[in-house]
Amino acid sequence: MTTFERAFSQSGRYLDASQVWEPGLEIEDARDDLDEVMHNLPKGARADLGRLITRMDAEFERRTLPNPGQMSEWTAGRWWWWWRMRER
Repeated sequence: MTTFERAFSQSGRYLDASQVWEPGLEIEDARDDLDEVMHNLPKGARADLGRLITRMDAEFERRTLPNPGQMSEWTAGRWWWWWRMRER
C-alpha cells in the first residue's frame, strides 16, 4: 500500500496528523518525491503521472485545511502541500 493509499483510506473528512509513521514517510514527503520524479520523466510519462497527481492533489486538498500564518522557516521553501494542516 502506498503512502497515499494509506492516508486516503483513513476514515473521516480530514486526514489525521497523528497517523504519521516516521519522518520521510509522511504524505507530504511522498508528494515531494512525485514532484521530483515529474521533472525527470519523458514527456508522455510525465503527462500520465501528471493526471494521477492532479487527482491525488485534489483529494489531499479536500481532506486538509489551509494553515495561513503558520508557515515555519522549514515549510517556507516547500510546495503548497506543506502549507496544509491535518487534524490532530
